[in-house]
Amino acid sequence: MERLFDIPRYQLEKYEQPDMFASKEVDGSWKEYSTSDTLQIVDSFSKGLVKLGLGKDSKLAIISTNRPEWMFIDLGTLQIGAVDVPIYPNITPEDYEYILNNAEVKLIFVEGEELYNKVAPVIANVASSPTIYSIEKLDGVKHWMEIVEMGKEGDDAKLEELKAAVSGDDLATLIYTSGTTGNPKGVMLTHKNILANVKSSMPLVPVDDTSTALSFLPLCHIYERMITYLYMSVGVSVYYAESLETIGENLKEVRPHVFTTVPRLLEKVYDKIYMKGLELTGIKKRLFFWALNLGLKYDHTQNLGGWYHWQLKWANKIIFSKWREALGGRAEVIVSGSAALQPRLARVFNAAEIRVMEGYGLTETSPVLAVNRFNLDEYRVGTVGPVVPGVTVKIAEDGEILAKGDNVMQGYYKNEQATSEVIDSEGWFHTGDIGEFVEGKFLKITDRKKEIFKTSGGKYIAPQQIENSLKESIVIEQVMVIGENQKFPGAFIVPSFDSLKDWCKDKGIAYTTDAEMVQNDRVVKKIRDEVEKVNGGLAKFEKIKKFEILPALFTIEAGELTPTMKPKRKKILAKYGH
Repeated sequence: MERLFDIPRYQLEKYEQPDMFASKEVDGSWKEYSTSDTLQIVDSFSKGLVKLGLGKDSKLAIISTNRPEWMFIDLGTLQIGAVDVPIYPNITPEDYEYILNNAEVKLIFVEGEELYNKVAPVIANVASSPTIYSIEKLDGVKHWMEIVEMGKEGDDAKLEELKAAVSGDDLATLIYTSGTTGNPKGVMLTHKNILANVKSSMPLVPVDDTSTALSFLPLCHIYERMITYLYMSVGVSVYYAESLETIGENLKEVRPHVFTTVPRLLEKVYDKIYMKGLELTGIKKRLFFWALNLGLKYDHTQNLGGWYHWQLKWANKIIFSKWREALGGRAEVIVSGSAALQPRLARVFNAAEIRVMEGYGLTETSPVLAVNRFNLDEYRVGTVGPVVPGVTVKIAEDGEILAKGDNVMQGYYKNEQATSEVIDSEGWFHTGDIGEFVEGKFLKITDRKKEIFKTSGGKYIAPQQIENSLKESIVIEQVMVIGENQKFPGAFIVPSFDSLKDWCKDKGIAYTTDAEMVQNDRVVKKIRDEVEKVNGGLAKFEKIKKFEILPALFTIEAGELTPTMKPKRKKILAKYGH
């Protein structure tokens, strides 16, 4: 496997599957595509593209949620040496316009009516005059299957010639990172970049050709996309969730052995379980919190004694078995990335016999640099694990994490200045993250270099660590710590409103509106107690002295978050600075 489109053929030879990919139909059944079905569709799509006059280095955009068609379009594009440009469905029209122009996109594949209506008005401002095709059938819009049908009578020899002309060093994809400032930057990743990461990560995920995965994180992000290529390489069947809202149902239907997630989704699962525990009464409630407290104490590096392990064994039979059932009953491993995982979640899920492998990486590194292993000897809570094979990581003098390897991008598209700012003359990629090695091998992320600020007293504050500690509270969803050039740090705190409603109900407080409740004296006291709990573990200069409870979540639509849910600190500060 030297190019990404070699992977399905490798699967055909090694572990042909009747359900390489599957998605939910309108009637509620799962439509499955075998390995050979997939190859037929992909080849026909490639030949159809050739008939349309596309070829090496042509750019095609995909704007869709996860579905088998996403992968068909991706693989069919790559086979002819063309480059795909996956774009987040939830960005602004201005960002669409910028990306489509910057990448000189020729064709755009949108999922359905909503995205078509969002993208179509932008086309008039795109110099390359791209044609839009829809994945779902829409009146008056070209359908992507027209290309497949056109390609069924295409030239097989020509396709083989085009495939042979693609090398591992050729550009495969342009992924535009959603920076917290300025225009998005197009990360140039080759076939070799992504395959290097696939090959490094393959031995680390305990799945094989008898396993099933549920996919719901966006395929336009390199994290889910790389893991999908990994699944394909080892013969895992990939089922696509209908939406983020149906994940609970889809987990029970598909019963996956593995899935990837981001910490926020795991936090929501945990919060929901916790709130259900609060609703219990009598012995059931006591048993629930007995098991939960055992889970929160879990630490495989400590000898917690026979009595603890005997209790944990029973907690797993009585309580945690229901957690496993809620995840489908077969989940052996969850891979978490994209943001810091709260240590308590790692502890409690591992105690419940659901291994959560936290990893770390960036779009620019295809993405994985380090990950905690399934094997507990190479697993440390609070770290992102050892560096993956084939990658070298070092800590610079100022604490920044630097990386080298075949997985590191070629640079930013049409942006040599930005490239030279992150890849130095010795080839080290500067991640912008601050970190350290624990026990000499486990990488720990401590903050973002650009987010560390200095108080007027000259003390440096690393906001992320404080924010993550505050977000461990069941009633806190979002936090932004501020205080640059101020006497002390403060914080904007957004409650988890669903959890707050449950907490109010438990305490006999009548819930009115979110805006009113953030001013309720008992709610304010509850948040203050949570802040003081975290302050207890901070140095004097780090303690949050003042906080404001905000009545609405930070959102992508309001321009306060990037599509990967990172806070745009300047925007938030400008909005709430008063």
